[in-house]
Amino acid sequence: MRYRTLGSSGLHVSAISLGTMTFGGGKGVLDVAVDEARAIVDTALDSGVNLIDTADVYSAGESERIVGEVIRGRRSEVILATKVRFPTGPGVNDEGLSRKHIFESCHASLRRLQTDYIDLYQLHGWDGAVAPEETMGALAALAASGKVRAVGCSNFSGWQIMKSQHAAEAVGGPRHVCQQIYYSLLSRDAEYELLPAGLDQGLGTLVWGPLAGGLLTGKYRRGQAWPHGARHSTDWSEPPIHDWDRAFSIIEQLVAVAEQHSAPPAQVALAYLLHKPFVTSVIAGARSVEQLKRTLPAADLEISEEGLSALDRVSSSPLPYPYWHQARTIRGKLGEPERLALSSAADVGPKPTEARGEH
Repeated sequence: MRYRTLGSSGLHVSAISLGTMTFGGGKGVLDVAVDEARAIVDTALDSGVNLIDTADVYSAGESERIVGEVIRGRRSEVILATKVRFPTGPGVNDEGLSRKHIFESCHASLRRLQTDYIDLYQLHGWDGAVAPEETMGALAALAASGKVRAVGCSNFSGWQIMKSQHAAEAVGGPRHVCQQIYYSLLSRDAEYELLPAGLDQGLGTLVWGPLAGGLLTGKYRRGQAWPHGARHSTDWSEPPIHDWDRAFSIIEQLVAVAEQHSAPPAQVALAYLLHKPFVTSVIAGARSVEQLKRTLPAADLEISEEGLSALDRVSSSPLPYPYWHQARTIRGKLGEPERLALSSAADVGPKPTEARGEH
């Protein structure tokens, strides 16, 4: 296993982290119960994984409870991450990023996790109804009490990251050390704003959904029947796919590169992200020990330059405004964050005659 520093925190985390949204014991997404969860966690830790990610809303708190149960006796080996933001009860104050909800949710998470501190406490989403100074002040108080060691954000936009960082400085509390974002071969939107903002602010990047809800396992193919019980054959909408033809083209290229490297497509999809210098760790969930064992080798998989370039080309998108304008006018005067934002596509697409194949 390889390890990387998580932003400015000083924490060293494994290139592959264990996501536990599947832990539910009958109450969650995939309903992994305690015994199987213990086997998964033990296998992960024994393989060098040290970051375990959960949230207070996963399986209505059952994921945290199961994580707390199965890491007993191994707590010191774990960088334990959880989140706060979404509804945890029926009351009008049982959600959001108010001081009240953050305090109550943190204490509830500590009880379920059977621990007296959280290594990484993440804001699960932006709350525009609460002043960021109140939110960051609450996190500052938790950090001062020793209940929270580091803080991060998830699913924020670039301006929300910056506003939150400024609020942290204003209240004298800890700044975000990382962001947790959706990022995959099927969606490289984060390269335009979030990743440059993270680079500018010294944030580590944790990636959720690196396999796009299973689409990048190679089991979904153009013109073929989908796997029985597949998420995307139901009303599951994360991540949304707006262009299935493009998605299948990316999957086909992924399968081709995987065959060239004698590796499963899922491993190549994870390794592709880990080749990006701004990615700290990819969060992989597992329904079983066997599935986890098929995932872990991605941490050491080296993809050829030709393979990386092929995947870059097929998954790139035209630059949105204002980046296409910046690419035309200031390319020679860019700092590293700006270069990153403009690296996804070199031009703005073919001219009409080129698109029609005319000369």
